[in-house]
Amino acid sequence: MPNPTVAAGYPKALLDFAVSRGADRQMLIERSHLCLDDLDDQDNRIPLANYLALLSAGIELCNEPALSLLFGEAVRLQDISLVGLIGVAFDNVESVRRQVNRYAPLTLDADDGGTADAIELVRENGDVWMKFTSEIYQANPLLTESGFARNVCGARALAASMPNFANLSFPNAIRFTHAEPSYRAEYDRIFGVPLFFDSHMNGLLVDEAILNMKLPRTNPYLAEIMSARAEELLKSLESSKTMRGRVENLLIPILHTGEANMDMVAGKLALSRQTLFRKLKAEGVTFEQVLDELRHRLALHYLSGRKVSVHETAYLVGFSEPGAFSRAFKRWTGFSPRIYVSRHASSANGAGA
Repeated sequence: MPNPTVAAGYPKALLDFAVSRGADRQMLIERSHLCLDDLDDQDNRIPLANYLALLSAGIELCNEPALSLLFGEAVRLQDISLVGLIGVAFDNVESVRRQVNRYAPLTLDADDGGTADAIELVRENGDVWMKFTSEIYQANPLLTESGFARNVCGARALAASMPNFANLSFPNAIRFTHAEPSYRAEYDRIFGVPLFFDSHMNGLLVDEAILNMKLPRTNPYLAEIMSARAEELLKSLESSKTMRGRVENLLIPILHTGEANMDMVAGKLALSRQTLFRKLKAEGVTFEQVLDELRHRLALHYLSGRKVSVHETAYLVGFSEPGAFSRAFKRWTGFSPRIYVSRHASSANGAGA
């Protein structure tokens, strides 16, 4: 069963925006069943259902049916998602579109197994439309209007600072699959172009010349760092969809207690022990193997950083006795933890000489 999620930056920003429009923060949290701790890192994943519940609660508590549209107008993508920062790190619009397609799940992940690009170029009678393909948007007009307002306003703000975009408009028209809303006047104010509702696509009509327009170059080193971080997040997101990944995500925060066990994890997943066993077996692993390999991986991470002692590492990966940790580490690597640290330090020093 799909489990669609959004990056935590979205509900975090929406919560603040709705409060600024008069909604009560505590009521918003209660109605959306959000956990504030989950919003501390904007790259965390939040169930889409909670985000939609927050939108609905905000609309009601602010007495503003256009709240989602206004949220998209007011809050830029780069303020709530790494994808927005990546989008300004490439030298033409088509490159940005390809990168956004790759990293789109980091903003909203439908978890439906789909492989289509999030944004496709569709040519009709000489016109070029940027079509937003996800069925999630077709099923949730609030997401569509917010996303389109954010993309259009963000692109216009960028264009205003660029002389070579002065004679080009973006977009030239917009299509929506949903019906015309009661607050159509806000759509006209924000977009200011012909709008078509009950259409066969959610899309933006663009000048083909825009696709290859040169964008100002940002720091290539910074772009490389952001792309590496995005790849890391994408890998983590895909991993979380496997049973092994879900088990690891639950184990990591409790590993240091030394009480991580199969019954506890099965309970957190709302599964029986036997069901968890079967699901892991289907992926070719056992719970014990997942736990052991996770400890191994984290131990190497802690010790390679040279900021955590052997005793502290033993504690962090769930060993109450340093001796037991040393035996496990030697089984993993063939070395004792102290020899590993010494050799790793020597290698690092040699490389930096």
